[in-house]
Amino acid sequence: MPQFPIINGLRALAPHYDVLICDIWGVIHNGRSAYEGVVDCLSHFRRQHGGVVLLLSNAPRPSPPIREQLQGFGVGADAYDTLVTSGDLTRNLLAEKSAGTNFKIHHVGPDRDLTLFDGLEVSRVGLNEAQAIVCTGPFDDTKEGPEDYTAYWREALALRLPFFCANPDLQVQRGNQFIYCAGALAQDYEYQGGEVIYLGKPHLPVYDFVAQHLILTTGREIPRTKWLAIGDGLKTDILGATRATIDALLITGGIHEAQLSNQDGTPDPARIVSTLHAQNLTAKAAMRRLVW
Repeated sequence: MPQFPIINGLRALAPHYDVLICDIWGVIHNGRSAYEGVVDCLSHFRRQHGGVVLLLSNAPRPSPPIREQLQGFGVGADAYDTLVTSGDLTRNLLAEKSAGTNFKIHHVGPDRDLTLFDGLEVSRVGLNEAQAIVCTGPFDDTKEGPEDYTAYWREALALRLPFFCANPDLQVQRGNQFIYCAGALAQDYEYQGGEVIYLGKPHLPVYDFVAQHLILTTGREIPRTKWLAIGDGLKTDILGATRATIDALLITGGIHEAQLSNQDGTPDPARIVSTLHAQNLTAKAAMRRLVW
């Protein structure tokens, strides 16, 4: 089994990259608080290395509420240059669909995600009136999962409604609890024969969106060979980077910690290599937490 690079700090890789494409949930915070050292790490990359930090989240809300949430966790504007969410990508799609008309959607998800629709020419209606489903997650993610929606989708499947998945994550960790996301519901809808449009990692359109956003932020085009994707999700962050041929740094202390770590929480190179190989994924290195 080949040895896999386990690094103690981002400083080992930083000289090779100009841009960090950094996941948020599971890398910067756990849904309750920011991880120790991560803000200093990102700030150091920007100030001392002169790099650009773009935060890329599968959050189904537009960027402003996520910025506020990060501020509440102590992650200020000096830690990153810009922020892109699946919610931003979803809003772009809805704006296209509603151009010159009032697009009717059926929203599945908690009320806290309703900022997704602010300022858009869309109407939230019942399934029988809708032109599409927009899913931001279960209505109650504290206790619901995909199995609770199998019967719910029957009418939508009969109507052949497209399903816009505003958060392709399957699960995230909130404190010590794992909760289901829109991606898990979308997967079930697709399995039953429905059409799903995924808006976020690991799907390639989000990386084109990121490239455009970087040009707006920096005023120049930065080649993807100088990007480093950082994430803890194998099926989102690492798969997305692999598909987009972007180098990746795997954070093992997030959602896959039990799968990728020794008993003391340190990354296990053998487990990492085995898991990456089994899923046809690639990563340059791994570390437990993002620190400098």
